[in-house]
Formats: sequence, C-alpha cells, structure tokens
Amino acid sequence: MSIVAGVDSSTQSCTVELRDADTGALRGTGRSPHPATFPPLSEQHPEAWWDAFEIALGRAIADAQIGAADIAAISVAAQCHGLVMLGDDDRPLRAAKLWNDTDSAPQAAHMVGALGMGEWASAVGSVPTAAFTISKLAWVADHEPHLLERMRRILVPHDYLTYRLTGRAVTDRSDASGTGYFAAHEGRWRTDLLDDFVARGPDWSALLPEVLGPDESAGRIRASVAAALGLRPDVVVGPGAGDQHAGALGVGMREGDVVYSLGTSGVVLTESALPVFDPRGDVDGVADAAGGYLPLACTLNSTKVTDAAAGWLGVSLDELAALALAAPDRYDRPIMLAYLDGERTPNRPSATGVLGGLTTATTRGDIARAAFEGVLFGLVAGHDAIRAAGARADGSVTVVGGGAKSPAYRQFLADILQTPVLTKDLAEATARGACIQAAAVLAGGVVTEVRDAWAPATATSTSPRGDAYGVARERYRSLVDGPGVPRPSAETSLTEQKEPREAVRR
Repeated sequence: MSIVAGVDSSTQSCTVELRDADTGALRGTGRSPHPATFPPLSEQHPEAWWDAFEIALGRAIADAQIGAADIAAISVAAQCHGLVMLGDDDRPLRAAKLWNDTDSAPQAAHMVGALGMGEWASAVGSVPTAAFTISKLAWVADHEPHLLERMRRILVPHDYLTYRLTGRAVTDRSDASGTGYFAAHEGRWRTDLLDDFVARGPDWSALLPEVLGPDESAGRIRASVAAALGLRPDVVVGPGAGDQHAGALGVGMREGDVVYSLGTSGVVLTESALPVFDPRGDVDGVADAAGGYLPLACTLNSTKVTDAAAGWLGVSLDELAALALAAPDRYDRPIMLAYLDGERTPNRPSATGVLGGLTTATTRGDIARAAFEGVLFGLVAGHDAIRAAGARADGSVTVVGGGAKSPAYRQFLADILQTPVLTKDLAEATARGACIQAAAVLAGGVVTEVRDAWAPATATSTSPRGDAYGVARERYRSLVDGPGVPRPSAETSLTEQKEPREAVRR
C-alpha cells in the first residue's frame, strides 16, 4: 500500500494529511502551530515553517499508525504571496513578509498609479495590493536595498518548502500568478515589471523559480532529508500550489462552482476555463492548480471578526451564533464594516472597522448578527465582482474553513445568496487537495481525474429563508461608500427591494 502526504502550511499552522494513494481514504492527520502574527506587521521566519512541517508529519504518521517508509509522494500547499529571499547559503535573508502584512501599501499604490489598474489586470490578471509579492519586493528595495544584492533566489512559501524537500527551485502556475509578476495567460514571468517597479540591475530571470504544470513532478526528495525524516529516498514531490488553489482541488470544484472559504482571511472563488481580467482590481484573475483559472476575491477579515465579537460580548462562538440566529430581522438593525485589520478587497490597508446604525433598541443579538453579516457582505460583494468580470460563478455554493462549522455563517450566507449552501465531507480542503496532487504525480496521471474520483460527498445543505436582504445590503454599500449608515424609513419593505446590483466600484 502506498501513502501520499498533503501539506497545508497556512498562516496559523502546518497540517499534514496522509491518504491512501489509490482510494483517497484518510489515514492520519498531524498539526503544529506557526508563530503568531499581528497585522499590519505580519512576518514569520521560513525555517519555522519547516520545523512545524517536521512535527506535523511525525504526528500524522503516528496518527495513521504506519511507517514513514510507507509514504511514496508529498505535495505542499501554502499561504500565498509571502516573500522568501534566500542568499548564497540557501538560508533566508530575513523573515518572510506575509500576505497580510500591509507595510508595502505605499509601494503598491505607486505601482497602480504609475501603470493603471486596467494595465496591471491585462498584464498579470490582478491589480497589485500590499498582499502581493511584487509590492513586498519593492518595500525591500526602498527600506533594505542591501538585501537585493545578496539574494540568490526569490520564492513564495510553498516554493520554499518544496525547495527544502528537493533542492530544486520550482513553483506552479497557481502560486506564481499571485506574485504580481507572472502572466498565467501567457505562461511567462514579467521581469520587465520587476525592472520598472522594484529595481534595475538584478538578473530577475536567474532569481525566479521554474514554473511547473499541475501534473509535473518537482523531483525526488533529497537523500539527506529522507534520512532525517525516515522517508524512502525515492519519494516523489509534487509541484505544490497556493492554499486556496489546492483547496479547490480538495473540494472537487468544477467550472462555475463557487466556494466561500472562511478562515483567518475570507475568500470567494470559482473555477473558470478562461482567464479573467478585472480592471477595477476587486478580482484576482489567478491560475488554478488544475490547468485553468481560479478568479477570486480575498478579504483580510473573516472569522477573526466573529472571534473578536464573541470576546466583546463575553460569549463563546456557539453562543454568538445562537444570539445572531435568534436576532429579529429588523430593517434598522446595525450594520458592520468588518475592516478590523485594514482591508484588501476593497483595497484599504489602513482602514478600521465601523459598526453603524446603533440605536437604543440595539441588542446583543443585533451586534452578533452584524458581525456575521459584515464578514459575508464583503465576500458576497466579491462574488458579484467575479460575475461582473465575466466568470460564470453560478453553480453550487460550498463553504469551507473554520467558519463552515458555524450554523450562523451557513444560514446567513444562504439567506443573502438565496441559494442552498453546502458543506463537504472533508476534514481539511487544502491538505486534501495537496494529497490529490501528490497522488496524480505519483501515478503519472492527470490531477483533474484524481480530483473528480476523490470528490467528497455533501455533508450538509442549508436552505435559504425568505428574501430580506435588499435593505441590509444597500445599507452596507452605503457604509462602504461613506461615513454614515442611512436609516431606512419604517415604510420600506424588505421584500420589495431590487435584485442586488453589481459590486460597488471602489
């Protein structure tokens, strides 16, 4: 029996799943935390990711009650965008600036101002924000220029772990397309953008990793690493992927399907056979991990908002959900703009949260409901923007991540969208997707075929209630656009609102 290992190296922790290479059956899981980060400054040392991987792998092997030598293939998915700079000794030159570090907001603003949103979208499929690798490189050029002279490789988090495993500097289309200097629709690095917006002088082509296809092997594991981990020397390593991209494989997404991922960040994404270009910058037109595209909108604030709200109200998360679901559907209930740690979509890195529409009638339940709805309104606006940019995004809706466990998130999302919201029978979408990729590479097969064969069953389906979100969404849009929340008249009927308009231009 052969086992494949799928790695999810996220912002918060490393998770390793072990699955049967033929059937996809889950055999074991292990986890280990990463150092905590505190945006707007958000950095982690890459070596901490490797330490957590070693621990998580050992725990997964123990949980599966197998030998390490049973593992035949590994693939790594990880948080996107983070900047890893290696020197001559292959050690990181500094801590990695992560996706939710907003130090480089001025650099991103300069790039967009100089080239224009439409030109950026046409060039690389996305408009740079502080999240993107290119803006972080520009920050280094402005604040630590001596490091540019010392760097020998530029990687993102999953590339770094794959490099540690194989000794080969490679990436894949999905993660490369989130850097801001890879054109997935053309299949090439845009080193001219690095010349223009980071620095002239470095041989960027020599510093960047090779981009592999979704079914292409990154090579075999290093002999020294195999010996240290107790693995066989012939273990095959997959090309890896970004975390959301691997998660799409794990969920079994097909074209038109929509996934809402509710974790530290919030992401709404869909599968598309064709590239998507959004000149307004709300949608990242990135590649997927299966040979197509995965247009998505990402917010910085998701379940941490409801975590904070639970703390404010002095209740558990289960009690917060119960309060929110019991709150009446009043037309004048409070509305939350959930930008607690700045925001990425819309691009407001210095923003803070707003709770608008408070009155003497406001209850604890109203505030609890506003927290859940504030997170979801931002993501639904992203869903609207994905459709407006040309992707179908009209298939089944699945929610994943920690927030998927909350009945309040599931119910309010179903109510807002007026469509059933599904959860899938899976423990962890990203690690599962990495296992799918590892199994495909091990067998010399096609990743989409393994994805379809391993597609998880539906676990729950939450049906929508009524159609009462016209006023609430209009009030949310008003809060996005201006400082106040207009109070609707008592005569306004919630059931007489127009269909949701396209995402607000920001």
